[in-house]
Amino acid sequence: MINKPFIFGVAASGDNFTDREKETERLLQNFRHGINTVLISPRRWGKTSLVRKVCGLVQTDQIKVVYLDIFSCRSDKDFYDAFAAAVLKQTSSKIDEWLENTKLFLSRISPKISLGVDPMTDFSVSFEMKSKSSDIDEILQLPEKIAQKKGCSIVVCINEFQQIAEFKDSKMFQKKLRSVWQLQKSVSYCLFGSKKHLMNELFEKKSLPFYKFGDAIYLQKIVTHDWVEYICRQFEATGKHISSSLAEEICLTVENHSSYVQQLAWLVWIHTDNVATRQDFDMAYQDIIDQNTPLFEKQTESLTTNQMNFLRAVLDGVSSEFTTQEVLNKYHLGSSANVSAIKRALVKKELIEIERRQVVISDPVLKVWLKRELGA
Repeated sequence: MINKPFIFGVAASGDNFTDREKETERLLQNFRHGINTVLISPRRWGKTSLVRKVCGLVQTDQIKVVYLDIFSCRSDKDFYDAFAAAVLKQTSSKIDEWLENTKLFLSRISPKISLGVDPMTDFSVSFEMKSKSSDIDEILQLPEKIAQKKGCSIVVCINEFQQIAEFKDSKMFQKKLRSVWQLQKSVSYCLFGSKKHLMNELFEKKSLPFYKFGDAIYLQKIVTHDWVEYICRQFEATGKHISSSLAEEICLTVENHSSYVQQLAWLVWIHTDNVATRQDFDMAYQDIIDQNTPLFEKQTESLTTNQMNFLRAVLDGVSSEFTTQEVLNKYHLGSSANVSAIKRALVKKELIEIERRQVVISDPVLKVWLKRELGA
């Protein structure tokens, strides 16, 4: 019997990783053949789980994988420190070797190394780095030099890559990264992040350096059939049962949103003694709304009246044509220019998304909560 049949809030792996066969194969081929990849989707659709799965599949003596999350990086210096530490640590299994690589490839920029209790996992590196281009190049070229020394290729996977858009002089920083990375022969990059609108801007805007950087994969939702098979299988593996129709209702209720499917299935499983019932589902669905209410309250507490009115319009089925006089008057949205400002603000707050020029609330549970709050 498995201990935890459904996983949410963290990267899924093993039996908890569902489908994604096509995306897995495509990413696997990109990693094996040195193709840069950009992975884009809304938050909590399974990007991290997919990348981590492929990292595990591709890692060999011939292909080394470096994985880092730069969510906490607030400047280019933070990025360089995190980048160098990850490359040093994850391309070697011996402390002597990464110390040697530090001295060999980063000697000009006076690295400071701090060791913890377990030096192989608990260490950090920082640099007395000047803003000289040669110093920066030395760090960005580190994976290429290590790959050449080892006679292997390296894949560098960077999560929360959209953070670089917040750095001071971000465009110059982006230019520097691309100018070095695009010339490397033995290193490829997989760049992904949780803020879809920022990732889209970084990689789709022609005026920005990372435009057309690599193979862009737009992650789609896992189809209902695959989710139903997975949910039923996980219930059976724990000595419980759920009908295909109720498993399907779990998926459709949260619009196949990966994290919510796992969470709602988990809550139904908790309420189920032996066979899942409609009552178990109803209680679980109320639970998922209650559990997310504090987050939704925080997300919406600072919204202006106009922004709330805009959300009310979306809930009523308006997805475009917000600047028609009828919509402006009915929802008290002010002017056309005001609508554009509202839209930008709500996209930035990740409350709405623009898909094929249509405005949508992509979080299915938030949508239900808003309807209740606004009486829509």
